[in-house]
Amino acid sequence: MLTPQVQAAQALKSIARSEHIKSYLQQSEELYPLVLQAAKRFITGESRQDGITVAKEMIRKGYAVSLEYIGENIKGAGECHEAKEEFLQLIEEMGAASINQTVSLDLSHIGLLVDTEITYTHLVELAEKAKSYNITVMVSMEESSKTDDILDIYKRAVRHYSNVGISIQAHLYRSVQDLHELMNYPGKIRIVKGAYQEPCNVAIPRSKELNDRYLQLVEQVMEANHPLSIATHDESLIQQIEQRHCLARSHVEVEMLYGIRPDLLKNAKDNGYTARMYLTYGQEWYLYLCHRLAEYPENLYLALTDMIGPPATDKYGSY
Repeated sequence: MLTPQVQAAQALKSIARSEHIKSYLQQSEELYPLVLQAAKRFITGESRQDGITVAKEMIRKGYAVSLEYIGENIKGAGECHEAKEEFLQLIEEMGAASINQTVSLDLSHIGLLVDTEITYTHLVELAEKAKSYNITVMVSMEESSKTDDILDIYKRAVRHYSNVGISIQAHLYRSVQDLHELMNYPGKIRIVKGAYQEPCNVAIPRSKELNDRYLQLVEQVMEANHPLSIATHDESLIQQIEQRHCLARSHVEVEMLYGIRPDLLKNAKDNGYTARMYLTYGQEWYLYLCHRLAEYPENLYLALTDMIGPPATDKYGSY
C-alpha cells in the first residue's frame, strides 16, 4: 500500500503535466500571484535580471552557480528560436558580468520536439558563445522517452565543445551502461536521482536500491577521474559520499537546487567543497514548482505559508 507521501508525490507529478490546470492558473488573476509567491521559494524570479542578481549574490557568498531559463516541451519552431536567443543573451550578460559559471537547459526547450537537427544547431550555437566566456553548458535529462535523442545530440556536440556536459538519472535501469559510454567523452557528468514518473520496468522507485545505484554511479565516475557534479539533496547520500573522501577532489562538486536544503549546501561550502547552486528564472515555473513539491511533499506546507504570509525580509539568509 502506498504511503500518503508517495500518493501526494504521484498526484503532484500528474498535476504537473496537466495543461488544463496550468492554463487555468496562468489566466487566474487571483491564483497566479499567490502561487507565484510560493514558487519564488524555488525560482529567482520571472526575469533574466532576477537570475543574474541572485547569481551575483550567491557568488559573493562563495557558491558556484548554474543558471537556467525555465522551459521544456516546446512544440513551435519560433518559440524554440526565441528560447535559444534568450539563452544567448543570458550567456552574454553572464560573460559581461564575469560570471564564468554554468548555464543549464532542457533540449526540449530549444527544439527537441520540433527537429533534432534544429536542436543540435541551437546547442552548438550556445556552446560556441559559452566557450568564449569560459562558461559550461549543462544538458539536463528529461523523460526516458527522450533519452536516446538527448544522448545522441550531446555526443555530437561534445566532440567539438568540451564545455558541454550531460545529466544522468540514476533511477533509469539503462543509466549504468549509458554512463559507462559517456565517460569516453570529455563533458562534465551530473548525476541526479530522477524527477520524472516512469514505468516500473524502466526505472527504480525511491528506495534503498536507488540510493545504492546512485552511489554506484558516483563511484564509477570518481574512479575514472571524470568531471562530476553530485546533484542531490539526500543528506544520507551526501554523508556516505563524504565518508568515502569523494567531495574534496578538484574535479567534483555538490549541486543543489535553490531553495531546497540550503543548510546542506552551506555546510558543503563551509567544509571547503565546491558547492554549486542551481538557479532558475522565467515564467514557465509551473512544472518546475510541481516537481519541487513532488520530490518532498512536506514542501506543500511551506508553499501554503508563502502564499498567505508576508515575503521574507532576507531572501538569502539561509545561505
